Amino acid sequence: MTSIALIDGNNFYVSCERVFQPELEGKPVVVLSNNDGCVVARSQEVRALGVPMGAPWFKLKDLAKQHGIIARSSNYTLYADMSQRMHTVIGQFAPEQEIYSIDETFLDLTGFKRDLVAYGLDIRQRVRQWTGIPVCVGIGSSKTLSKLANHSAKKVLLPSMANGVVDFNQLTSRELNQLFSSVDVGEVWGVGRRLKERLYGIGVKTVRDLRDSSVSRIKNEFNVVLARTVSELNGESCLAMEEVAPPKQQIVSSRSFGQPVYLLEELNEAVVSYTSRASEKLRKQAHVSGAIQVFLQTNPFKPDEPQYNNAVTVKLVKPTDNAFRLAEAALYGLKRIYKAGYAYKKAGVMLTALCPVNQVPVDLFSGFDEPETQRAKNLMATLDEINARMGRGTVRSAGEGIQKAWAMRSDNKSRSFTTDWEQLPCAI
Repeated sequence: MTSIALIDGNNFYVSCERVFQPELEGKPVVVLSNNDGCVVARSQEVRALGVPMGAPWFKLKDLAKQHGIIARSSNYTLYADMSQRMHTVIGQFAPEQEIYSIDETFLDLTGFKRDLVAYGLDIRQRVRQWTGIPVCVGIGSSKTLSKLANHSAKKVLLPSMANGVVDFNQLTSRELNQLFSSVDVGEVWGVGRRLKERLYGIGVKTVRDLRDSSVSRIKNEFNVVLARTVSELNGESCLAMEEVAPPKQQIVSSRSFGQPVYLLEELNEAVVSYTSRASEKLRKQAHVSGAIQVFLQTNPFKPDEPQYNNAVTVKLVKPTDNAFRLAEAALYGLKRIYKAGYAYKKAGVMLTALCPVNQVPVDLFSGFDEPETQRAKNLMATLDEINARMGRGTVRSAGEGIQKAWAMRSDNKSRSFTTDWEQLPCAI
C-alpha cells in the first residue's frame, strides 16, 4: 500500500520566534504581516481567544492588553533559514522528499517495513531536538489523505491522535467513516471558500460526503481537479511526488510602504529594490524574463482619499536575468503610469514570459554582444555570491536608495538569530 507522509511545522512562524525566545512559550503570540498590518500566524493561546487569521492588528489592541498578546513583526529571513534546517532534518528519513511549502514537506514511506506511527514519532522527536520546531505527521495512501491526516493530528480528532502522528492506513473503515463525517469539506486540500459554498449547495458538507460522491458527477459539475481529489480521498494516489519543485511561471516582488509615498523618486527606489529581489530569484531558478509588469496603488482602505491603481507591462528586446536591464525597463514602465498628487501605498513588479536560460531563442544578431553579455553574467554571479555569503543587500544598486523612507514598518521585529553574526543569541 502507498504511504505518503506530510510533516507540517505547527504555527510555524510563531514556533520560529519561540526557538530563540523561550520566554514566549505558553504565552499568546501573533506574527504580523508587512507593515505590522494583519495577523499571519497565531499561537494556540491566541486561537483559543477566537482571533481569526488576517485580523487587523490595530483592531486587536484592546484584546492584546487584556490577555497579554505579544506581537512580532514578520522576520522572513529567520523563517526561511529555519525552514531549510527543518526540511534538511526531515529529508534524512526517506529517499524521496517533496518540499511543498516553507513549513510542509512530503515523504514517500511506501515499502518501509516498520510501524509508521512509531517512525512518525521519531521524526517529530528529531525535528524538535535538532531545530526546536514542533511538527505533526500525517500519513495516508495519497497526498490528499496525508494532508487530512495531518489536520486530524493537529486537531486531535480522535483520542488516539494525541501524540501528533496519524496514519490513516492503520485505521479501520469504521474509524475513517466516523472521522470523515465529523470534518467539514472545507478542510480538504484544494477546497477553498467559494468551492465549499458550491459543494454545500449540492449537499456535500463533510469529507465523507465528498469521498462518497460520484467522480463523474463531480467532474461534470465542477472540474477534473476536484474529481481527482475525490479519487485521492478514496485512496487512489493521483498526485506524484515532485522531488524538484517546478520553476515558477511568474515571479512577483511587492511590498506595502511604511508610510504614504508621493514622489516619483521614492517610487523609483522601491521599484528598483523589488526588481533586484525578483531578478535574484530568477537567476536562482536559471531562467530569464521576456517582460516585466510594474504596478502601483493607493490605499483601498482609505476610501475618503483619492484612489488610483494602474499597471503596465514592458516587453524586453531580449530576455534577460540582468538586474540592471530589468530595472531600466521597470523604471520606464513606472514613469508611464505614475500620476502626481496621490498617496501611494504599494508598488511592485512581476517578471513574466519566463524561459530557461539555455532555451533563449536565437536571433540574427545573437553573438555580437557576447563579450558584454558575459561581463554582465559575471557581475550578476559576483553580486549573488557576495550577498549569499555576507547577507542580502550587502552589495546593491545605488538606485535602491540609502535612507529608504518608504521601507515597510517592522516595529516588533525579532533579531536575525541565525543569519547575522551581530545578532546571534548569547548564552549567559
